Amino acid sequence: MTEVGRLLKGAVVGSVGRAADMGVVEFAGPEGQALAVHLQCPFRILQDENLVLGARDMTYPQKGEGPDAFERFATVYDVRAETLNQMLAALRPSVTAVTVGPAGVLAVAWEPGFRLEAFPDCSGRVEAWRVLERGGEHYGFPPGLV
Repeated sequence: MTEVGRLLKGAVVGSVGRAADMGVVEFAGPEGQALAVHLQCPFRILQDENLVLGARDMTYPQKGEGPDAFERFATVYDVRAETLNQMLAALRPSVTAVTVGPAGVLAVAWEPGFRLEAFPDCSGRVEAWRVLERGGEHYGFPPGLV
């Protein structure tokens, strides 16, 4: 999975969001190429040792938003992602490290002290995550599926 690191290392972190229930982190590559991580497995974003955003946050409506909060992008996830995106816009951090560990665990680190961690939780051949260049290369877990 060295291709994943090659694609993301040095990229500027642009935003965090979602497409339905899939987490999306967008980046700008060193040559301006549009890169992304699509997350279809449990994931979280930490700053230092603090959990900033987690996949399950999508299941909880923001206070007072009601049962259709998910469809209206009014979940805890959406509100926290918006706050995180404001920080990312001000910081314009770049990726410092990428690792792919046992059973497809993906970790992407950027300064100051942020880390995206994805944890595939399905034993079958189901896509857990994908790292891609729009209109170009795609790599994912499990290998060979993407």
